[in-house]
Amino acid sequence: MGSGIRIDKEGVWYYNNAEMIRKDIIMFFAQNLTCDEAGNYLIELNNERSPVEVEDTPFVVKKVSFTENTGRDFFSILLSDDSIEDLDLNSLSISDANILYCRVKNNKFRARFSRPAYYQLANYITHDDNDGRYYVVINGRSYHVDKARI
Repeated sequence: MGSGIRIDKEGVWYYNNAEMIRKDIIMFFAQNLTCDEAGNYLIELNNERSPVEVEDTPFVVKKVSFTENTGRDFFSILLSDDSIEDLDLNSLSISDANILYCRVKNNKFRARFSRPAYYQLANYITHDDNDGRYYVVINGRSYHVDKARI
């Protein structure tokens, strides 16, 4: 039997089809979210595990910020759980439906880019006419945006 908890593709949390509005509870659940070997999402509290239905990804990138820092420019991302972390450019991928993804939470989870975040990063994405691939150049290094590995 399910727990009644689900996350839609925009990163909105629901309990029994009612939107959760308490940010502190959502953040607590997100901090205790895990994924088992079969790819099922679960909230683990103490010795109990409750399943979570996830429409696409458990986290959504809401905002992308670029920081120029002498010798180490970087992108930071704001996630749907209000956490901020550096964007791992090696983890960028794009689906056949042109949805951009990355890995977050120490590479534990995939995150889907919201439309605004996608456009914020798109300002830094370049197309290579020779090989037909897209990439981001930062700190003198190219990071390819590969097809999504789901």
